[in-house]
Amino acid sequence: MPTMADVARSAGVSVATVSHVLNGTRPVLPRTRQAVLDAVDELGYTPNTLARSLVTSRTRSIGLAVSAISNPYFTEILQGVEASALEHGYGLLIADPHDDPEHERKVVQLLHERRVDGVIVAPSADPRELVSYLGRHEVPAVFLDRLVAVPADVPQRFDQVCAENTEPTARLVTHLAGLGHRRIGLVAGLPGLSTTVERISGYRQGLTATGLPYDDHLVAHGDSESAGAERATSALLSLASPPTALVTANNAMTIGTLRALRERGLSVPDDLALCCFDDFSWADLFSPRLTAIAQPSREIGAQAVRVLLERLDAPDRPARTVRLDCAFVHRTSCGCPDAGVGSGRSVQLSQSPQSPQSLQSPQFEKGSVS
Repeated sequence: MPTMADVARSAGVSVATVSHVLNGTRPVLPRTRQAVLDAVDELGYTPNTLARSLVTSRTRSIGLAVSAISNPYFTEILQGVEASALEHGYGLLIADPHDDPEHERKVVQLLHERRVDGVIVAPSADPRELVSYLGRHEVPAVFLDRLVAVPADVPQRFDQVCAENTEPTARLVTHLAGLGHRRIGLVAGLPGLSTTVERISGYRQGLTATGLPYDDHLVAHGDSESAGAERATSALLSLASPPTALVTANNAMTIGTLRALRERGLSVPDDLALCCFDDFSWADLFSPRLTAIAQPSREIGAQAVRVLLERLDAPDRPARTVRLDCAFVHRTSCGCPDAGVGSGRSVQLSQSPQSPQSLQSPQFEKGSVS
């Protein structure tokens, strides 16, 4: 097996120069760097990552903890994380916290014990143990998709990366109201998640913008999963005055809602109009095709890696939250005609340029609605 010394002899440089090229620890002239890389390829040299980690205190690995890896949304985020990590020369260790606070802390601890350089986590609805562990052990971390209100007594700086939630949800509501709907229901996510809080807030903003009153009976929690959404949709449809349109707050809940409608023999959009938060690859294959908010899933994952690597390079810089814009994908489940819609027109939804920004997250209490 070739050694670093063999690479150095082949490239006509010192072992130290080879080390600087492979580890990026010091600038090297382009022609020298290329000579080293050519020698590495020619000899088939593989760096000893274990030995390198003992010298640099870095393993060049990242831990990723996200629940429901089978969910297309998190699957695309995973693809973005993996591609960006590989691009920067990092490996990836993956764990599923199952949206359970205790299990969440355990899997993050296991990732930490395997000496990952930092972790990317989609936190649960009650991340107190997680934040306490990460802060106590000073683990570099980025919170993904869901924001966390970090207590003031935790000195650790945590960065966060997520999509904009409030304005896109409001857009779905105003679109349905513009089509004449006056009783618009919401199948909301798991109480306590920041995404749930923000999408309910957007739902309320959309009602206010169109002069419609807020009715608490028209909001049912589907707990961010299909079976829960099926129950929530059934409850909404059982009201004395049921909604004529629904907004579902993630793609898993959209599936549950469609199942509940099928069980009742109802069709979309003839009997009930439907818009959903989260687009997915087969949303255009449903009949009717689903009008949806598309999140930039892969870019969220890639951005989380970049933010984490910046934290590793500058541990003391201020914490920041990066929010990415979504797109309104206009199809036909809302009740709009096919003509002019085609396979789905995508309209970018922009917010004022505040990302990256210093983190000033509100307190998200379990079950709260803002």
